[in-house]
Amino acid sequence: MIFLMGYMCLKSTLRSTFLLKNNISLGFLEYLCYNKTCQLNYIGVDMANDIFRRVEKKYLLTRDDYESLMDRIWFYITEDTYFKSNISNIYYDSCDNELIINSIDKPIFKEKVRVRSYVTPKKDNDEVFLEIKRKFKGVVGKRRVKLTLKEFYDFVEKRKYKDSQIFRELHYIFDFYKLQPMMFVGYDRLSYKGKDDENLRITFDSNLRSREDDLRLELGDHGEKYFDEDMYIMEIKTLGAMPWWLVDALSELKIYPSSFSKIGKIYCKKLEVENVK
Repeated sequence: MIFLMGYMCLKSTLRSTFLLKNNISLGFLEYLCYNKTCQLNYIGVDMANDIFRRVEKKYLLTRDDYESLMDRIWFYITEDTYFKSNISNIYYDSCDNELIINSIDKPIFKEKVRVRSYVTPKKDNDEVFLEIKRKFKGVVGKRRVKLTLKEFYDFVEKRKYKDSQIFRELHYIFDFYKLQPMMFVGYDRLSYKGKDDENLRITFDSNLRSREDDLRLELGDHGEKYFDEDMYIMEIKTLGAMPWWLVDALSELKIYPSSFSKIGKIYCKKLEVENVK
């Protein structure tokens, strides 16, 4: 245990060194999370790719909770552009699952790397998204690049890519942690946005499933179900405070935030099953 803690501290120091060498201090990251003007200027470095920074809250709902909440908030929300989707993710990690173990420990800073698709890719030119998701002091930042399936494999297998800031970060992270595909996580999503505030996003994920084999998106979205009952993982994503009507509805129904990382919960359940064996 002492060795592991020392190892993690060393890795953290090396990561900080990388940030400093690239003129990205932890103080700057903190400032970036809270200063919108700075965010816009920084995002301008790589506008060709998607960059998101927002506050996210997660809630675990039963079907009754979901239906009662929708009864109260339907007037204030509308279906998002991609209302229904079947999201598939392959999470990448080190051979000893360093990223996910660190995430479970709830540190001040954590990051995840995944490739995502909204439709199962079948051909080389089908679309996927390679993402880095980071959380720093409760603020979530997601950087992603859109690729064809072939371009994705060219990167992960050959480190072949068009030079950009996001790809340089990805290249470093893949090499630093020696990342490899570790787990598939899929779910069905319903997406809403605020009628008066399109920066407000509310999503409901159900049919959470996972697998540790066939770790390629083109092999389908099958997997073992996580929940035995009909449950929803709700995520509320905002750039600031929640609107009053949403706060009132959650309070009335006694729906409270829950720390629910999909990959984290699946990993912990896997460990529990292995310990029983």
